[in-house]
Amino acid sequence: MRKEKGMKIILKEDVKGLGKAGAIVNVAEGYGRNFLLPQKKAVDATPDNLKKAEKEKKKEEEKQKHLIVDAQELAKKVNEYSITISRQVGEGEKMFGAVTSSDIAEALKKEGINIDKRQVYIEKPIKDLGLFQVPIKIHQDITSLLKVWIVKA
Repeated sequence: MRKEKGMKIILKEDVKGLGKAGAIVNVAEGYGRNFLLPQKKAVDATPDNLKKAEKEKKKEEEKQKHLIVDAQELAKKVNEYSITISRQVGEGEKMFGAVTSSDIAEALKKEGINIDKRQVYIEKPIKDLGLFQVPIKIHQDITSLLKVWIVKA
């Protein structure tokens, strides 16, 4: 029987082609000793380090659960909300300018809901008056619909 070549390591950060931070992987002895360990991208998979990695993993999972619960609460709040944005209009009810994701994020901030403009998904700026359903991506898997009224100023 041949001895298994390579070494077991725990990744401290994402390494392309190997895995994400916290993953336990087998690598070639030279790659581990000469590259990953000296650059602090990984640690040797000793029993102590394995326990620490397990604790970190549990802590991260707990943190993710809390983030998801908070995101679900925020999504529920956003679903129930309706914001009104007023704009100047000219002849034929044509709006001057357009309503962008920045405008919507700013209106939400005024209501006490902190959303980044990159979380507001509108295909193109809104140039008409009326009611619009705007998707807000609160978390990776959680999207909420916000009612946005665009009215005459």
